[in-house]
Amino acid sequence: MNGKIRFALVVSLSLVLSLPFLVVSGPAAHAAKSDTYEQLNLFGDVFERIRNNHVVEAEDKELIEAAINGMLSSLDPHSSFLNAESYRDMQVQTRGEFGGLGIEVTMENGLIKVVAPIDDTPAARAGLQSGDYITHLDGEAVLGLTLREAVDRMRGPVRTDIRLTVARENEADPFEVVITR
Repeated sequence: MNGKIRFALVVSLSLVLSLPFLVVSGPAAHAAKSDTYEQLNLFGDVFERIRNNHVVEAEDKELIEAAINGMLSSLDPHSSFLNAESYRDMQVQTRGEFGGLGIEVTMENGLIKVVAPIDDTPAARAGLQSGDYITHLDGEAVLGLTLREAVDRMRGPVRTDIRLTVARENEADPFEVVITR
């Protein structure tokens, strides 16, 4: 058998043997794609209804980022999406150009509430405690700030001071604490 005939026979045999797989996988692959597109169409419909009918207006970008975060958090509680601004913030935090206080905080009733000071950080060394409320940063009230704005104000160049006014349960008066970042 010469080379051309052998090559034609191998190609023909390969096609004949792979035909059942193409027939079976073709519709299945198409069905999977079709289901994905149906789900994406559903997402688009919900997105449009929210944009047009929800009582609270939201930016398209915020809705899409929230949807992406929802997808990621449904897969793994440790995964999240960082938009450009959050990514830059993370880079600043990890670069060491700015210092933080070493506290986990939340916003409650317009004030910054200390969830927990992190061991061996400026906040822990200064005596901040879980449940403390920070009412002022360098003499300026935090009431009216978002949590992000307050955290941004607490951040600053390493080895610089910030003065916190702290209200603590069972303490008659707020007190001031100076913390070096």
